[in-house]
Amino acid sequence: MTDVLGVFAKWPEPGRAKTRLADATSPEFAARAADAMLRDTLDRLVDVPAERWLAFAPADQAAAFRDLAANRYRLIPQGDGDLGARMERFIRDRIDGGAERVVLVGADSPTLPVEHVHDAFHRLHDVDLVLGPATDGGYCVIGCRRRVPPVFRGVAWGTSTVLRDTVARLDDSWRLALLPPWYDVDTLDDWRMLQGHVAAMRRTGAEPRCPHVERLA
Repeated sequence: MTDVLGVFAKWPEPGRAKTRLADATSPEFAARAADAMLRDTLDRLVDVPAERWLAFAPADQAAAFRDLAANRYRLIPQGDGDLGARMERFIRDRIDGGAERVVLVGADSPTLPVEHVHDAFHRLHDVDLVLGPATDGGYCVIGCRRRVPPVFRGVAWGTSTVLRDTVARLDDSWRLALLPPWYDVDTLDDWRMLQGHVAAMRRTGAEPRCPHVERLA
């Protein structure tokens, strides 16, 4: 496969998962929400025609992630460093291994249309970098072709300036394409938005394709 899809996820442990959601609810609920979103994300993306990887943290949860992956994803620990260092390392290793196009997503956007991921790979036939902006100022999707973009260092991860800082690091040699903006889930308001979105999709007759989130909601 010359196309690689990476899903970045950390283990939904109470007290460590979705801390902003936990502050407004409880660590146990936030962990259940993170678990539901992770499971739905993995299920939604399983048919993407790419070499699929689950980059996980922490490393000592390898057995638990192996059960979740269920032979549908290759597994690799994220390793040390901040989020940027971990994404940069993952992309570089895949490109060094022969991948032509690499697309990364997180597990915080369980309703992200699979079509956005397909579109990211499609656009990377013609551009060097693709970004799927997130409504909180970051991005839900990032993909590149053949080389590692210079966008992973000096970024204040988890803030509303991530997308702005990312674009500012690109010189004129990088051809950029954008996907439609989407939302991820970090706070109680985000969770309520997710609940409403899923309920609205169900009401219109659309299949939300996130049953774990629906059961928890």
